[in-house]
Amino acid sequence: MFTPLTQQMLNAAIAAGLEIMRHYNAGIEISEKGDGSPVTIADQNAEDIILEMLSDTGIPVLGEESVAAGNIPELGNRFFVVDPLDGTKEFIKRNGEFTVNIALVEDGVPIAGIVTAPALGEAYVADQNGAYFAHLDGERVGKFIRIHTNPDGPKHIVASRSHGHKALASLCEKLEIVEDISVGSSLKLCLVAKGDALLYPRFTPTCEWDIAAGQAILMWAGGSVITLDGKPLGYGKTGEKFYNPFFVAAADQHIALKATKLMAELL
Repeated sequence: MFTPLTQQMLNAAIAAGLEIMRHYNAGIEISEKGDGSPVTIADQNAEDIILEMLSDTGIPVLGEESVAAGNIPELGNRFFVVDPLDGTKEFIKRNGEFTVNIALVEDGVPIAGIVTAPALGEAYVADQNGAYFAHLDGERVGKFIRIHTNPDGPKHIVASRSHGHKALASLCEKLEIVEDISVGSSLKLCLVAKGDALLYPRFTPTCEWDIAAGQAILMWAGGSVITLDGKPLGYGKTGEKFYNPFFVAAADQHIALKATKLMAELL
């Protein structure tokens, strides 16, 4: 169903998730990075596992914890983007809404992605063969079901539990949104990918490792991720320290363009 490289990425994400759950069940030790954001030993251990399991590919890895430690490889035009524990705040809150994210980027575009939510028992996988969802139980993966966006579905918008913005209410009013679904981590992109929401607007800062895997899944499911100038969200932004501009992730290009125009007016 998937390419061998995608399967290797999935195996790495599952192994990292097992390590994360070991810490989740045993207790969480919290410290701070230089920017004041929280980090746990689970973040670092999970990234170490992923780096080891991807090492034989010879493909550079842009990893969140490696970057925080000052270890940034020469990326070239093909590299992995890894967030070993996306949603550390959700992990600390113990609400289960945290994920392991691994993406493969070529020429600035995420062409394959893995998002696993080990506490929720969910796995999302996408590559040239399409976007899929499966139930996850430890290292056991259930049957994969193909997922698609639903541009004609209910007018639901996905927001962040930990990173809201005052402009969100105005955007919802203008788009006649009927429900705001709050969820943590890259699960926001996955909800749009499987048709549970129309869009996910982001008014606050993110880094490449937060979004790349979810973007790959959404794109292969039929969705679009664009910045406020209407361009696709790209990767390998070394000069910007890998920070993303504001963006909209949506069920299709038309919805994305409409939302970005409104966002630009509101900001």
